[in-house]
Amino acid sequence: MKEQIEQFLEHLKVKKQYSENTLAAYRNDLYQFLNFLEGHVTAWSKVQRGTIIDYIMAMKGNQQYAAATVARKVAAIKSFFHYLLEKGILKDDPTTTLDSPRVQKRPPRALSVDDVERLLEQPAHDTSAKGLRDRALLEILYATGLRVTEVVSLNVDDLNLASATVRVVRARTRRERIIPIHDRAIEPLQLYLQRGRMQLLHDPQETSLFLNHRGERLTRQGLWLIVKHYVRAIGIEEEVAPHTLRHTCAAHLLGKKAEMEQVQQILGHANISTTQAYTHVRTEGRVSSKEADDQ
Repeated sequence: MKEQIEQFLEHLKVKKQYSENTLAAYRNDLYQFLNFLEGHVTAWSKVQRGTIIDYIMAMKGNQQYAAATVARKVAAIKSFFHYLLEKGILKDDPTTTLDSPRVQKRPPRALSVDDVERLLEQPAHDTSAKGLRDRALLEILYATGLRVTEVVSLNVDDLNLASATVRVVRARTRRERIIPIHDRAIEPLQLYLQRGRMQLLHDPQETSLFLNHRGERLTRQGLWLIVKHYVRAIGIEEEVAPHTLRHTCAAHLLGKKAEMEQVQQILGHANISTTQAYTHVRTEGRVSSKEADDQ
């Protein structure tokens, strides 16, 4: 049964070009389901609809799992069984009539202008290589609205300070977009490239733009911890993730009367309706929100 899971994951990687993060999530979800079946089912063809429902109910009864997590795990199982049916491994798909759990979308959060200013200025008090990196990192997050994976995937050659732009290639779709960087981010980026990155760099052949203390490409988790550190440092108690700065970028651009299509291009939204949702985001007070969703 493990063999079929690995074949499915390879299919997603090669045929669907799923990202490593998505593949890791699918692997975790499917092996967790397999552990649930252990000792009761010896082949995927023996899995019945009722068994899957039992698994879903067990997850719903576990307070460890949010509704969105349960929905994601069910989606992985349904996708896997659909694959098994297509490959002729199954004659019937037990998930065909299985409804996916409904999830109430969490509204995005947008920091106020004042809180963004305080957040961006916080690393300026630290002139070490780490401080220069963190200031440049926060500035580019807010300036461009990049996704976390897009930021950590940037290479030095993707940044063009002469034209004040950054080139972004989405790993999943290979779509490329050129994003303008506002003036205030240029100096922090220059300082980081000239001093901070050079101090962090261990291998002259390293191409990554943002480096960790080992001189390697900064990870998603590392980025998350950096944002969390500075959010706490300025006294914001609410949960603020790197993606919050993406929401904030969108809300503030639209608040400044930027063209909807321009913001869509900057954020890399496939559908403009996703961008339009940000017209309802309010940025009064500390953290505000309105219904919208962007992955």
